[in-house]
Amino acid sequence: MCSTLFAEVFQLVAVHLPQSGDQLVEALELSAVVSDVSSNPAAMGFGKGGEFIASAKGLHLEVFFFKKQKTYRFPLKEDNKKGGKNTFMCVACHQKEDCIATGHEDGKIRLWRNFSHKKEYTYSTLHWHHSAVSSLCFTPEGTNLLSGGLESVLVQWRYNQESQRDFLPRLGSAITHIAVSPDGALFCTSHSDNKITIIQSSVKVSAVIQGLVKGESVRTDLMVDPRSKSLVLNGKPGQLQFYSLQRDKLLYNLDIVQQEYIHESGLEQFEVVKAAFDASGSWMATVEERNQKAAELELNLKLWAFDEQTQSFVLNTTISTPHEARITDMCFCHAADSQTTMLVSTSKDGHFKAWQLSAAAHTEDEGPSWSCDFVGAYHSLVPERCCFSADGSLLAVSFQEVVTVWSPASWELLTTLSQPPQAIRDLCFGRLSCSKYLLGTTASKLLCCWNLLTCSLEWSTAMDVSLLLADPLTENMAAFCFHAGGTDLFVFQPSEPRPLFSHKAVCSGKVTRAIFSPREEMLESCEESSQWLNRSQLHFLTQYMDLMTFTTKAEEDRLLASSRQLVVDDSVAMTPFYLLLGKHRRQETEDAVSSSLSSDTVPQSSAAIKQLLQTPAHVMPSTSYLCSMFVQSLLISVTDTREENKHAEEKMDSEREEEDSEEEMEPSNPRPQQASDACSLTKAQLRDLRRVRKQDHSWSAGFL
Repeated sequence: MCSTLFAEVFQLVAVHLPQSGDQLVEALELSAVVSDVSSNPAAMGFGKGGEFIASAKGLHLEVFFFKKQKTYRFPLKEDNKKGGKNTFMCVACHQKEDCIATGHEDGKIRLWRNFSHKKEYTYSTLHWHHSAVSSLCFTPEGTNLLSGGLESVLVQWRYNQESQRDFLPRLGSAITHIAVSPDGALFCTSHSDNKITIIQSSVKVSAVIQGLVKGESVRTDLMVDPRSKSLVLNGKPGQLQFYSLQRDKLLYNLDIVQQEYIHESGLEQFEVVKAAFDASGSWMATVEERNQKAAELELNLKLWAFDEQTQSFVLNTTISTPHEARITDMCFCHAADSQTTMLVSTSKDGHFKAWQLSAAAHTEDEGPSWSCDFVGAYHSLVPERCCFSADGSLLAVSFQEVVTVWSPASWELLTTLSQPPQAIRDLCFGRLSCSKYLLGTTASKLLCCWNLLTCSLEWSTAMDVSLLLADPLTENMAAFCFHAGGTDLFVFQPSEPRPLFSHKAVCSGKVTRAIFSPREEMLESCEESSQWLNRSQLHFLTQYMDLMTFTTKAEEDRLLASSRQLVVDDSVAMTPFYLLLGKHRRQETEDAVSSSLSSDTVPQSSAAIKQLLQTPAHVMPSTSYLCSMFVQSLLISVTDTREENKHAEEKMDSEREEEDSEEEMEPSNPRPQQASDACSLTKAQLRDLRRVRKQDHSWSAGFL
């Protein structure tokens, strides 16, 4: 990549590998193949067995021929006659014919031919996608062309019969890349939501590999389901995902909007923006809205009850237009001994509302439902944040720069806190022994701590806190501070403003979503700097949608120890084939120590095995080919064994005949008595001596 004063320019370069048997080689010889290429890997492709390479960028297609060392450029106009945008998006090359397929921003696919002559090139146009084509791929035999895009539909075109098409719809999210297995039996698509789909060549889904669902943005906070201990946040459009942090696995998606999502850019659809759980996990509240324009805002507040039979949440109550403007915050009362379940929501309309669960009616058909219990306001100011104390006896609501404290039992305004005069960003009560403290962050880059017993400011410090949250199991609190383009983390307790733990530049950009998740088992950490992680683990989401966490040194050592168990030899690359071979070699070594040496033991210093394992992977045949040869070399043919036995029997018969002939040819005169006594051997011993002399002892050279 070359950098200029105006923009970054990418080049396609060839790396010339030196001829060496070493695993690590230093490649110093580089040569530029194509200059000014796209940074998108899908916009380049090799064609016809590597005879040429096609690269697309903007409105130009560039083809470089390796034998001719020539480059041809084919431009397109910015718009076609019908107003479609001709910008190139992706490229795929046929492996047997001179054909290049290009996908464009307006959803069209062009098949280029005769491009080896710049003035005689032609192209034909295919059109099904209504949005940009993000990926193209030919099958190995070139009989089909696969395409995908925003519609989440895989389209299979018949080569030279483009009117015949097969479709695989409803793949869940936009297709970003398509790959085909070497034998053409399986297709693979990657999607924008961090998912991989394995598809049979008959255009049927075979398997789905889903990680943490990645969306355009996370509008809800990071939450932990009290029942399953799973992480809950936005997933697919209009849904919430429940992700197990312990097993690193997606449990399920819950459809909140319950409407079919239309994959079309610019179309306003319902989106889940808020969610909250009560302390026991029996109830969940969600807020969904559509259209960002305040004048045409559609708003729904939904209450979900947990169903023991289905082990999922079921919609209980839907409240249309719960507020006249957008909801800014929402929280449940988490008091364990509370007689009623209460939910509080704040809105841009200047009011906060308390929603209470009413008892079930006398009729069996009707279950419990929710209704508004109280509406509060303060001097026509806009409420931004709300939170309950740990015991549920206090409710704090921030109205711009003023913090109000209410009693949920009587809805009496107890006190107001206003220091300093700036809008409140975050509001959080202390836990356990620090429950008398209320902390808040302001737009003037201050972190304030109020003592509710004295209703005064306990301490404050200058910090640009982008996110403040409390650990529900300890007195610890975490503050993410934005500084110099990165985020710093400070862990502290409200009773002591000095941090227990700090970490500079945990990530670039701002952190706006984080959560303390409880551990299944409490850690016994001896280091003081990591004791704040003994009961809970901190997870946070970066602006690049990466979920990150902190681990203790004991956890790192445990992971390192498990990874070391796979190490066989540091000097040899870790491959599945070498792991298999190394296991057999260790077992053979142990058997050789415990028992006597036998002729069929594999020598430890085999030059062939060393050469096999030290040969670079890019010059070796496929692993399946090597493995089959290796297994066959260990097998003993039944016919060969029978032939060896037959030859051995023939040798025994010939030896017997020789002995008989020797006995007949012996002279009648007896030998001297002393010589016969010195070397007197029986006939059986003589036969054994001849047999040993005729055997091949070359196998013992490998042990010397």
